[in-house]
Amino acid sequence: MLSLSIASPTTVAFPPKSTSPILKSSFNGVKIKQVYPIRSASQPTSSRSSSVVMMAKREEEMKEIIAKTTEEINEEVVDLKGELFMLRLQKSARNEFKSSEFRRMRKRIARMLTIKREREIEEGINKRLSRKFDRQWKKSIVVRPPPSLKKLQEEEAAAEAEKST
Repeated sequence: MLSLSIASPTTVAFPPKSTSPILKSSFNGVKIKQVYPIRSASQPTSSRSSSVVMMAKREEEMKEIIAKTTEEINEEVVDLKGELFMLRLQKSARNEFKSSEFRRMRKRIARMLTIKREREIEEGINKRLSRKFDRQWKKSIVVRPPPSLKKLQEEEAAAEAEKST
């Protein structure tokens, strides 16, 4: 909502400039003022309430991640990266998929790696040594299909077993 008021010569006084002559005019300008509606504290906005819910979910997820051991975190990171790879394949094959899953998985992986690094810092492992451990860990990873692909293969095998009987 905009409110518009025209300034009269009696209400506005400009200080004279010493270097230039002052031109007298009856019109001194237009004052534009934007008025925002006042929201009461008892009526929260929808975005505020949704952000509170998202923060609660994030805190819950962080508690869940902190409760895991470093080995469990490593295993889940490998699984999530496999899931992310499967999503990329679905996207390239133009299959149906939820695009929001990309961001969700990347954020979850980042949270897990952050917790892992925090634990390394508590143990006194510096950045250089951490990178060395990371390289060793990445080389030791055995390539395996992600859980979603395993589940899909099991469902296909069960469907074939039903057809053959």
